[in-house]
Amino acid sequence: MTMTLYRLEGCPYCELVVDRIEELDIDYESVWVEGLHSRRNEVKRLSGQRQVPVVVDEDRGITMAESERILEYLDRSYA
Repeated sequence: MTMTLYRLEGCPYCELVVDRIEELDIDYESVWVEGLHSRRNEVKRLSGQRQVPVVVDEDRGITMAESERILEYLDRSYA
């Protein structure tokens, strides 16, 4: 399984996603992003925007932003 979570230290929305991923016992890799939006080019390239969290689920071909949508996706796909 290849899941990557782009996140920012201290981001409460990112932590919600981390908590759910860990509850569901999903293997994942964290990629820590810069605090400045203008330096989040990799996130923009992947998702079309610079906000985090962003999840990339390579096994299922999914790239998704916005914590609420990510939580729904995780529950629907892995719970």
